[in-house]
Amino acid sequence: MAIVIQKFGGSSLADSSCIIRCAERAAAARRDGHRVVVVVSAMGETTDDLIALAAQVTDQPSQRELDMLLTTGEQVSIALMTMALHRGGMAAVSMTGAQIGIITDEFHTRARIRSIDTEALQAELDDGRIIVVAGFQGMSSEGQLTTLGRGGSDTTALAIAAALGVGGEAGAGMCEIYTDVDGVYTADPRIVPNARKLDRISAEEMLELASLGAGVLHSRAVVFGQKYNVPIHVRHSGKPDRGTMIIRETPDMEDVTVVGCALTPDLGRISVRGIPNSPGMQGNLFKRIAGTDAVVDDIIQTESGETANISFMVDHRDLAEVKVAVEKALHDAGAGEMAIEIGLAKVSAVGVGMRTHAGVAATMFAALGDAGVHIANITTSEIKISCIVPKEQGEKALRAVHDAFGLDRAHQQRPRRPDAALRRPVT
Repeated sequence: MAIVIQKFGGSSLADSSCIIRCAERAAAARRDGHRVVVVVSAMGETTDDLIALAAQVTDQPSQRELDMLLTTGEQVSIALMTMALHRGGMAAVSMTGAQIGIITDEFHTRARIRSIDTEALQAELDDGRIIVVAGFQGMSSEGQLTTLGRGGSDTTALAIAAALGVGGEAGAGMCEIYTDVDGVYTADPRIVPNARKLDRISAEEMLELASLGAGVLHSRAVVFGQKYNVPIHVRHSGKPDRGTMIIRETPDMEDVTVVGCALTPDLGRISVRGIPNSPGMQGNLFKRIAGTDAVVDDIIQTESGETANISFMVDHRDLAEVKVAVEKALHDAGAGEMAIEIGLAKVSAVGVGMRTHAGVAATMFAALGDAGVHIANITTSEIKISCIVPKEQGEKALRAVHDAFGLDRAHQQRPRRPDAALRRPVT
């Protein structure tokens, strides 16, 4: 019997009728002979409501106590889901992250999984039960409850799948991610009306799109799937239709130049000017920033004799913490000044076919130019091109890029103009 991991997000568990419907999904997989683990998020907007409740008590909650509060959301979900399964005559048991042996580091509200002891999971599966696991949470080696931060339930599901050997060399089993959309699209259909659902996408492409803001699946979860060869099926929780398979790259995937595009809407740029151009300066600066757990992108350095200027992009939500970290680094250096620019966005095109097809950058830049979009900065990798644009032009830029590559059609025209710059990463 194959092991099937099913993850249901908060929007799929919005009320009791939704929970009963999702429980039937799990029961159907069990009746088909699979061993089933269900990972659930908190219902609807519960997590946001709990954060708001904490804010009514204090504007500076302890991170430990915030984790203690937030973990209750998933515990409600696992109990109700298990009750729904019992109602349907299925043997099932609910378990918290700590109970199934998810061990994390000690960083509250943004912990990372270190290991999973699968003994408890295996015992329940061997007894024929469906296991309903609280996503988004674990326990540190010191016995403290922790939460996994953004995309935590996705990460829980893929980590459990990897620990149980789903996929792997044997290729048995699958991780199903159920959401309120019916798969991965070539772009956000709320912004691009003619966006097309993809039947499949490579894990590498999905990782890029997820890191750029495609909200279907979190990038940390995709990393688990890619590293441990776990097949991922993104599906709609309320429809029986096939969704999008996230799989290893296959040779024919390079026939498609660009598979999708994404918009990262709320970015800020921090520029540090006049810092000493000496060994170790960059290391200290970004070590300070790393302590905030902020993701830094699009780093550019220019030199002018004995000084250097560095600029980089961060999510707008991280600006306040990163600003403090940069100030400390400048204090350490005894020189330099900082400037912050807000109101920026990033539009990106992604596809493994960029490795072998020329002219992708020329097509993208021409499309943005024809749409009257100002490009503030450009970065590329082997399978991605990103342009920083004004936030107010972001949605127009996304639609222009999507149309330029014909992503509304199943077979795209390859760009004809050569572009040697794409054959190496640009930093």
